Amino acid sequence: MKEIKNITCIGAGYVGGPTMSVIAQKNPNINITVVDLNKERIEAWNDEDLSKLPIYEPGLDKIVAEARGRNLFFSIDVEEAIDKADMIFISVNTPTKTYGKGKGQAADLKYIELCARQIAKVAKDDKIVVEKSTLPVRTAETLKSILHNTGNGVNFHILSNPEFLAEGTAVQDLENPDRVLIGGENEEAIQSLVKIYASWVSKDRIITTNLWSSELSKLVANAFLAQRVSSINAISELCEVTGADVDEVSHAIGKDTRIGSKFLKASVGFGGSCFQKDILNLVYIARSYNLHKVADYWEQVIIMNNHQKERFSDNIIKTLYNTVNGKNIAFLGWAFKKDTNDTRESAAIYVADHLLDEEAFITIYDPKVTAEQIYKDLDYLGTRSSEENRRLVKVVSNPYEACLDAHAIAVLTEWDEFKTYDWQKIYDKMYKPAFVFDGRNILNSEFLKQVGFITYNVGK
Repeated sequence: MKEIKNITCIGAGYVGGPTMSVIAQKNPNINITVVDLNKERIEAWNDEDLSKLPIYEPGLDKIVAEARGRNLFFSIDVEEAIDKADMIFISVNTPTKTYGKGKGQAADLKYIELCARQIAKVAKDDKIVVEKSTLPVRTAETLKSILHNTGNGVNFHILSNPEFLAEGTAVQDLENPDRVLIGGENEEAIQSLVKIYASWVSKDRIITTNLWSSELSKLVANAFLAQRVSSINAISELCEVTGADVDEVSHAIGKDTRIGSKFLKASVGFGGSCFQKDILNLVYIARSYNLHKVADYWEQVIIMNNHQKERFSDNIIKTLYNTVNGKNIAFLGWAFKKDTNDTRESAAIYVADHLLDEEAFITIYDPKVTAEQIYKDLDYLGTRSSEENRRLVKVVSNPYEACLDAHAIAVLTEWDEFKTYDWQKIYDKMYKPAFVFDGRNILNSEFLKQVGFITYNVGK
């Protein structure tokens, strides 16, 4: 088995940064270099002020502090890092295509291909190449095709090692994973990666498979989790019209050991970089093999999720006397979930977009998301000009300021701090009647009613 002394990870984002930090911490004898073309991001990873790390994850700063400069390095010199690596992780973005064939569903593999071509160009000796990004099934075929046809006599062994990180608990998920999945064709290469993880993960949690099973397992895991969210959200609408309480229903069915309680929390809808992208990818793969019933089944999970977001914003409009034109709506939360600064596919973006179409004014507070990111998210939709977004949307750094003179408050992220606010003080400074639309069901609605609020909860 080849001893791995140097690892390079291409991509310093939400997966590459935390994963390599933990691997470096647990394997002090291996030098790990994380490279990215984004100079600002690398500077942030190298910043002495650990509060400025580009990714917020509880506990990550301590791990970076321990390993950085010892055996963990962040660099923009991609070629040098590829040259000296025994093992290369590819951890770049694989967004959904916005153009051409497969637009809106297929994964865009241009960054993966660029990585493969750069590795092929630079490599002078044998390398193990590990797919860490979430990829469509048989991407390894693309990598093999590019790497094995360079004609420079270098042997490349391709492994699939999908990440199963939940943002907000990434460090926990890395330190104590449910499973580590490694797919490949070369047993020696597989065991080289097994050895790295085995330095802290028990062997019974390290699963080895063929390449295709590993690639597909990642998509299917996310599809099953998202399906549970959409399932309980579909029931939440039924609860609202029948007088049932969705929390009581999910608690009751979650006690069934065959079902379990995880991912049965009704909400304004799921977000994040993985669920929607991976399901759309699954839909595209199924359609490309003419499995239309399979594709329709999984697509319904996305349709239900979009419906939940529209339903939430429609309810705000309807409750505020069928017009939000010129009214002030306070948003508490913009990240797609608590304990992360990631906003990709956040429900807040789409709820805001819908309300802005109705000419509402929105003031946003999120403890970890910057104003720059919020405007970027809205501008990316292309629904209106960036000037119009800035006219209608204000981002503040204080929750009480966000709620000042508001007609309604919408809770879009389940940050724990929202439960601790002085809600009487907030109520006193709002227009009356004062409404709270709790899209995450985290606030004590009975208490809010005593204060004077009119409250709306999902599924109640």
